[in-house]
Amino acid sequence: MTDKPVRTRFAPSPTGSLHIGGLRTALFNWLFARHHGGQFILRIEDTDQKRFDPAALTTLIEAMRWAGLQWDEGPEVGGDFGPYVQSERLEHYQKWAHWLVEQGKAYQCFCTPERLEMVNKEKAARKLPSGYDRHCRYLKPDEIAAKEAAGASYVIRFKMPLEGKTIAHDLIRGDVVFENDTLQDSVILKSDGFPTYHLAVVVDDYLMQISHVMRANEWIPSFPLHVQLWHALGWEMPQYAHLPVLLNPNGKGKISKRNPPKDKFGNIIPVMVHDYIHNGYLPEALSNFLTNIGWNFGDNREVFTITEAIERFNLEGINPSNSAYPVEKLDWLNGIYIRELSIEDLAKRLRPVLEAAGYEVNVEILLQVTPLVQTRIKTLNEVGAMAGFFFADYADFQAAPAEMLIQKKMDAANTTHLLEESLKLLEALADFSHEAQHEAFKNLAETLGVSNSQLFGTLRVAVTAQNISTPTFETMAILGKDESLRRIRLALESVKQTQT
Repeated sequence: MTDKPVRTRFAPSPTGSLHIGGLRTALFNWLFARHHGGQFILRIEDTDQKRFDPAALTTLIEAMRWAGLQWDEGPEVGGDFGPYVQSERLEHYQKWAHWLVEQGKAYQCFCTPERLEMVNKEKAARKLPSGYDRHCRYLKPDEIAAKEAAGASYVIRFKMPLEGKTIAHDLIRGDVVFENDTLQDSVILKSDGFPTYHLAVVVDDYLMQISHVMRANEWIPSFPLHVQLWHALGWEMPQYAHLPVLLNPNGKGKISKRNPPKDKFGNIIPVMVHDYIHNGYLPEALSNFLTNIGWNFGDNREVFTITEAIERFNLEGINPSNSAYPVEKLDWLNGIYIRELSIEDLAKRLRPVLEAAGYEVNVEILLQVTPLVQTRIKTLNEVGAMAGFFFADYADFQAAPAEMLIQKKMDAANTTHLLEESLKLLEALADFSHEAQHEAFKNLAETLGVSNSQLFGTLRVAVTAQNISTPTFETMAILGKDESLRRIRLALESVKQTQT
């Protein structure tokens, strides 16, 4: 740890929807800052203007807020170290890039794309690693002046040391050692005046007083360049921790949108946060799920609140190895969180899902239906298939075909008899509550010589026209006596038609 106030940051490049791995990185930074009573900063890295997508920035902010990862400084919030969008900070990068040139720690490179391509072709022919040959590093002052006078375009490259080692300390992995003669003189300022990631991230982390940089371990190859930039600029480095990346469920390859991962059944697994939002997952469940990947809460616990995670979160609990994405656990966790919600809270979350599916939601009915689906759904989206019929126009109801109504080991004749006897029983009930219905039907199955599952299954299909739904008697109680009887009569006619 450091004596400085803890300040972490999440600095995405909005070129598309937020990746699930990016959300996990943001989550770990947020948890670390909250654990230490520090600040969490959102910074937008948009220096790659060709790929920047303003719509992606909107979805990024939506996803972060949906996940509950509110930032203390950044876009739409402000702060003392803004602006928090890199394209609005160009003067800082240009100032320090040219300062490095003046100090002899960087240089102007006038090489054209054609020359760079030729260099790489020659290296390939000699079976050497690709990369810049440092041609402009050794230009004389008069040669540089002549090119500048001619208006030649240039980039600025950083002078990496040519000998020795760069030792970079990682809070998760310890010292990471790089041989300097294998490293490149990377571009830090492009010809259009925009910085590359390498310069911008160092300058911004310094000016924003970032104390800890927690990022995916795929940035480890750039770690020595960043260390050398910190040293060259004479600034105190933040502490670095490179987080394990998310692998496909089979443990092979990083989760990628270009090559979507699949579960054990061959189903494509979403990799973008908005897919999880649209697929009916709860932010609490997704956060719990992601926190479990690569970090150990302890006590063999997999289910914990975000408050409990904040209390315990530490870097010592992070496994440096990349982690497979155990997607099957997410549905399980989501189901747990759904069951723990209050009826009012769950109903509030189910309503937009039903409305998006085209249903007109009666809130009074929704509050009655919610307890029935709460123990039966694993995602919010499952409510439509299970209980959408409650919110459909009852006048449009059509009886299920006879083959659905006739249960296993039954035929049309005994199904007809079952429905007729059920109608008589229900018509005689003054109290149509589900408790009264259940009491009335307690002995009917035995009397009719069928099982409870056959009896209740027939009734369920009769009143819902679907095989899977909410419990039979509770369903009829919500539909009401008249509507339930009407539907059973329609079902009876459907079965009788097969006997004529």
